[in-house]
Amino acid sequence: MAKVLIATDKPFAPVAVKGIKEIFDAAGYETVVLEKYGTQEAFAQAAADVDAMIVRSDKVDSDILCAAKNLKIVVRAGAGYDNLDLPGCSANGVVAMNTPGQNSNAVAELAFGMMVMVARGFYSGKAGTELKGKKIGIHAYGNVGQNVGRIAKGFGMEVYAYDPFMTDEQITNAGASPVGSVEELYSTCQYVSIHTPATEKTKKSIGYDLVGKMPKGAVVVNTARKEVIDEEGLIAVMKERQDIAYMTDIAPDSEEFKQFEGRYFATPKKMGAQTAEANINAGLAAARQIVDFLENGNCKYQLNK
Repeated sequence: MAKVLIATDKPFAPVAVKGIKEIFDAAGYETVVLEKYGTQEAFAQAAADVDAMIVRSDKVDSDILCAAKNLKIVVRAGAGYDNLDLPGCSANGVVAMNTPGQNSNAVAELAFGMMVMVARGFYSGKAGTELKGKKIGIHAYGNVGQNVGRIAKGFGMEVYAYDPFMTDEQITNAGASPVGSVEELYSTCQYVSIHTPATEKTKKSIGYDLVGKMPKGAVVVNTARKEVIDEEGLIAVMKERQDIAYMTDIAPDSEEFKQFEGRYFATPKKMGAQTAEANINAGLAAARQIVDFLENGNCKYQLNK
């Protein structure tokens, strides 16, 4: 009998846990739930004899991988996976997966909530602006980006996208106008919604030069990762240009952003996937992927290939 650990320091909703357990019960698996565990030591102890794990933002590092001697697969319930030590997973013969697309609509809706907030002057009572007719640039046009594009069209916005891993034809077929470079995206669009992952190439790639190219009234919305922002550069350009706003789902490291009252907002914690629907969808998808892998060897969403 396979044993599966649900390790979530920030727990799933009870209905999600119930659904996950039902999937594993049907497969004949034993399910262990570890919530609000607080320390990596507690996580490591619980992982010692499991065959599979579901995590959220929980760090699956070398200590966890070394402790989990029987581990065959770990699934991150969500799209981002920088909490998974992929080289370590490979070295220990563990397949690492995520659940792409399950949180996409939730993140996209949050991005638009922040756009409306800044367009309406943080609901201060003063006259704001409308999103209709404005140009929005989507930086990375994957699952989340395409949901942003779908919603943007409902607002009557002009949708542009840049994604180095997609052809112009793919971007066009997915509903956006492709641009030839990231520089063109920022110089063309008043609104830019960031959805690029944090990689060695993208870390600190968005700052003074890119944002400084944006038209008057520029708004940058980041629901991806804080690491892609060059905070020093962004602060510098916001000091020079009083028309630039920055809205983010990931609180920056620098306290200097707080000086930009009325042009800056950060959620108290990362909230992109914090909806009941996304919470349930990602957890159930993770459970189904584990069963499909253990029973059929399906590696469709494997990250460490």
